[in-house]
Amino acid sequence: MTARTLLHYAALCAIALVCVFPFWWTVVTAVSTDGNIFAFPPTFWPKSPSLANFEEAFRVIPFLAFFKNSILIAAFTVFWKLVLCSMAAYPLARMHFKGRQLVFGLILATLVLPSEVNFLVNFITVTKLSLVDTYAGVILPNVVTAVAILLLKQAFEEVPQDLIDAARVDGASEWIIFTRIMLPLIAPWLATVGILTAVEAWNEYIWPSIVMSKPDEFPLSVGVLYLRGTFGSSTRVIAAGTVLTILPTLAAFLFTQRYFMRGMDGAVK
Repeated sequence: MTARTLLHYAALCAIALVCVFPFWWTVVTAVSTDGNIFAFPPTFWPKSPSLANFEEAFRVIPFLAFFKNSILIAAFTVFWKLVLCSMAAYPLARMHFKGRQLVFGLILATLVLPSEVNFLVNFITVTKLSLVDTYAGVILPNVVTAVAILLLKQAFEEVPQDLIDAARVDGASEWIIFTRIMLPLIAPWLATVGILTAVEAWNEYIWPSIVMSKPDEFPLSVGVLYLRGTFGSSTRVIAAGTVLTILPTLAAFLFTQRYFMRGMDGAVK
């Protein structure tokens, strides 16, 4: 092994430690029941480990209800984003019509706008549609994004044109080509978009907190803040709630990383 390879591995390990440390510190804080949380240098191993903080988190907030709300929001957001963005990406990639490049350019132009810019317009729209305090109001503004359309457009462009021409010669309609040929072939890209969307929807905080006002309908990312008391709070209990919020997305990524990496590899190509 050369010195250059060792240097690369050392750099990767350093980056990994920087990325993992905040999560590890949160886990140590959540399972510890003794010691100074904000000591410097920080504690890297739990002191007097216990699950008492997790039990307290379940006692203070309706954790399972918040968890169910997050599951519903994430699942419907993923489903509708895959449906709508794939239907938008396919004609941009494989159909020739006047103004196609202009439409695609306008979609890409939205990438330069921070998401916070859209909050006012989206809130007015949701209010006019009477979708405030509904799951639809949380989901609707997030079901179509330029990044998802761009990734799926590139995926459709990877499919050989000869395959599409052969299907058309056999009499297949565009809908049949889209649903039975194109979508199965870009399954890794669909999985990538689905994973990214699920993580984003699960961790979304600002928009649900704006649209929703009924505590029993909050997603977990918003509801976990109820662990902060009015007159005081326990950092260890908040850390326990944070760990419980992170674990589902972490587990989902670990079980689906094979599809995610295949999709990202195709996107880079």
